Amino acid sequence: MEMTDHDLKIKRYRRFLYIILAGGLIALMATIYIDYWRKVPSTIKIRAGIEQELDFHVPVSGEIYQEEAVESISGGVESLHVDFSGGVTVKANQIDHYKMDLKLFGILPYKSVDIQVIQDKTLMPSGIPIGIYVKTSGVLVVGIGEFENEKGETISPAKYILQTGDYILDVNGEKVENKKQFVQMVADSEGKEMIMTLRRGEEITEVKIKPEGNPNGEWKLGIWIRDNAQGIGTLTYVDTDETFGALGHGINDVDTSTLMLLEEGALYKTEIIGITRGEDGSPGELTGYIEYENENIIGEITENTAEGIFGVCKEEIVQQTSFAPIPIALKQEVVIGPAQIICSVTGEPKYYDIVIEELHLEEGNINRGLVIKITDEELLALTGGIIQGMSGSPIIQNGKLVGAVTHVLVQDSASGYGIFIENMLVQ
Repeated sequence: MEMTDHDLKIKRYRRFLYIILAGGLIALMATIYIDYWRKVPSTIKIRAGIEQELDFHVPVSGEIYQEEAVESISGGVESLHVDFSGGVTVKANQIDHYKMDLKLFGILPYKSVDIQVIQDKTLMPSGIPIGIYVKTSGVLVVGIGEFENEKGETISPAKYILQTGDYILDVNGEKVENKKQFVQMVADSEGKEMIMTLRRGEEITEVKIKPEGNPNGEWKLGIWIRDNAQGIGTLTYVDTDETFGALGHGINDVDTSTLMLLEEGALYKTEIIGITRGEDGSPGELTGYIEYENENIIGEITENTAEGIFGVCKEEIVQQTSFAPIPIALKQEVVIGPAQIICSVTGEPKYYDIVIEELHLEEGNINRGLVIKITDEELLALTGGIIQGMSGSPIIQNGKLVGAVTHVLVQDSASGYGIFIENMLVQ
């Protein structure tokens, strides 16, 4: 019995529906999997000697074992089974590292998690404004351009040799100290080939480049360079050993967005003298008065990292930090709901109300692990929300230091991002 055209159409239609249904189920499963993936961080920190409950509301289970575990006599690695379909209480008595291999629904491979047992820590939240000065290691190439040579030809000696974001560390074996010195090196080259040592990304490389003369007889490379950066931010915390953390994000070059390679840096006294209110689509800023004199230095910056700037402060900062030390909150202890930030928009550090709206626990969101919204009417009236200069403002929840403000949402000046304090403490 042959199938009619009508039967064939119905069969094809059913096949099409099955394909759509299968595609929808696959997309749904993928969405659920990604959602579950984000709920358990790839690194979990727990306090030594204290019982803590881990509850990520994810149906995963697996085995915890020491990172450098030795096989037992029976041939396996000693481990502990955990099931996160409900809360799990854990306790480790000493600082150590563990691994946890998890499976979704106990079947599907999920992820491998690092568990770090750390010493419990308390920090003094600050919130005071700071003037920031950093000097780069060598000089940073911020642009490649063209100029006319003595014959009137348009040339670019650096094109295809140097790149935006390169750090020029030395020339012909001589260390590059600053922009003025480097410009003089080029001027004194007499057009002879220069051998430059560069830092390009994470690599150190060497290039050769020959300056060309312009119509005025000056030797040029056709590049724009920078050797320092200044600005205003907020001090996040001071530790008992007078070390500090600030900003919650690194200092990047304004033109290249490159993390500035630090040679030296300092914190300076600063006084807030003006506020430009933020509006949706137009971020505001704090205006500060800074005198870059040695007597105004209040701290030394020793590290400029993606997680913030870090260093050693003077006793003066400790005295200005009027808040008592409080415990830190680990990622899994932070909850969606009311919290506060500390900032100094009126001259003195003060608490202002916010709401933590979202938590992004995965490591890919280092500076944006927290989504926050300003709810304090006084702060909204003063600043319109989060503005430039507030980066580093401590975030406090339930009496614990949760993290620091990092960015504003340009289209919603009342909202922004924050970094978890445990990510800053990696340094």
